[in-house]
Amino acid sequence: MESTTMILLVSAISLSISILFAFLFGLHHHMFFNKNKSSAAAAGGPLPPGNTGWPLVGESLHFLWAGCKGHPEKFVLDRVAKYSSTVFKTHLVGEKAAVLSGASGNKFLFSNENKLVRAWFPSGIDKIFPSSTRSSSEEEGIKLRRMLHTFLKTEALRRYIGKMDRMAQKHFEEGWENKNEVVVLPLAKDYTFQLACRLFASVEDPQQVDRLSKPFNLLASSLFAIPIDLPGTPFNKGIKASKIVRQELLSIIKQRKIDLAEGKASPTQDILSHMLLTSDENGKFMQEFDIADKILGLLIGGRDSASVACTFIVKYLAELPHIYDGVYNEQMEILKSKAPGDSLNWEDLQKMKYSWNVACEVMRLATPVPGTFREAIVDFSYKGYSIPKGFKLYWSATATHKNPEIFPEPEKFDPSRFQGAGPAPYTFVPFGGGPRMCPGLEYARFEILVFMHHLVKRFKFEKMIPNDGKFVVDPMPIPAKGLPIRLIPHEK
Repeated sequence: MESTTMILLVSAISLSISILFAFLFGLHHHMFFNKNKSSAAAAGGPLPPGNTGWPLVGESLHFLWAGCKGHPEKFVLDRVAKYSSTVFKTHLVGEKAAVLSGASGNKFLFSNENKLVRAWFPSGIDKIFPSSTRSSSEEEGIKLRRMLHTFLKTEALRRYIGKMDRMAQKHFEEGWENKNEVVVLPLAKDYTFQLACRLFASVEDPQQVDRLSKPFNLLASSLFAIPIDLPGTPFNKGIKASKIVRQELLSIIKQRKIDLAEGKASPTQDILSHMLLTSDENGKFMQEFDIADKILGLLIGGRDSASVACTFIVKYLAELPHIYDGVYNEQMEILKSKAPGDSLNWEDLQKMKYSWNVACEVMRLATPVPGTFREAIVDFSYKGYSIPKGFKLYWSATATHKNPEIFPEPEKFDPSRFQGAGPAPYTFVPFGGGPRMCPGLEYARFEILVFMHHLVKRFKFEKMIPNDGKFVVDPMPIPAKGLPIRLIPHEK
């Protein structure tokens, strides 16, 4: 009797949930389409084809699941095939969205930055970087990009190559040499983070770098987490981690102000000094809290994307001996031309053409930033479809990089794709494009090539889990187990 009652109760609850679910789905569908049909009519055409998915969550779970499986491009390419359209509507991270795919979509978004579209970040970003709420993430980003241009252009970075080389030398001596086995991902993060701390804030003390680096894994993972600020959630952990890093940065900033006043620091030595000494058009200087947030953002960018690229370079060199041999031979020719103890310089990096082609092919197959969002700031039309103001727009680098119409045999590792003129414009976009082109492109190229040089001149290596090619996207692609490898030192 009790079991029968329980079955009836469960059935009743299930039926009630089903009815509620159907009601919510219908309400969601009605509100979404009726609201945007009027916007589409005003813009002069239908919305793109597509599906808004489940109530409230939209297609976010499908989007995230594709990343968890290591194939974020499938979310886009499957729908492009389904709808026979390179633009489709969806519902992601709680927002009405359209996805623009392929070189034409990339070109359109990059070319219309701050005209039809602007950068957009999930709402949780302003909780992790709270100073940005005083204006907006977009406005702060524009200001920061202008500032970075001075420090990250090629001419300014040339003088940093020798320092980068010496730091790489120390990194490999302490983290790799005299070891039989290592896990690549955490070591690559250490390398790129140490370089970023030195370039942006002249932080070199190992203990200070360590205090900054410990919370960073939690912080980076929280940037695109569901913005639920409850104890134990990734988002909550990210907010706490950002506070820890920010406090450490504030102490660095206060000390720098003292050093500048006493002549112990140079006004041009790094971005931190520049931020402290540069006023805006109204003569106002940045507050310490705002500077800390900007340095925090730079450290995240300087650490994560390049470390992903370095990690996957090791993966593919381990899997493809003929590719390793090509990189090794190029690097040994450069090494032979130098006197013992000489640091790498600008001319050496310019000779690393094959190595950079290999790095580019790695970034095509394992793109560090799979895609980003924009927001429509006006109603506009694209390929005959209306995009209403307020719609979020997602562009996918991985969907372009894995498109067989753009890159034949897309899963094949082929550095020759980048010989000569290389891929067509807007088809290889790991660093974005247009006004939003990553200002750190040359910096990333330098640190990746220096890493490759020090790696192959010391070791051959093999994966300790030979058939484990699994990686996940969270929010960047990373090997599921961090890429453990066995080191085989070259005979001296």
